[in-house]
Amino acid sequence: MSEINDRYYSMSEICKYLGISRDSALKWIANKGMPAHKVGKKWKFKVSEIDEWVCKGQAEEI
Repeated sequence: MSEINDRYYSMSEICKYLGISRDSALKWIANKGMPAHKVGKKWKFKVSEIDEWVCKGQAEEI
């Protein structure tokens, strides 16, 4: 089976990927339009969407 590259990442995975805390990620979702998808009670993220958002200069500390 081939590896799926465009999968959804969990909150902990995306925080590790970006080097940020969970609190920062939640603030960015609420205040900066960080691309995230709510699945039940959990947040899920596409790395391709996050990378595009970061490249547009949206990611900065609040």
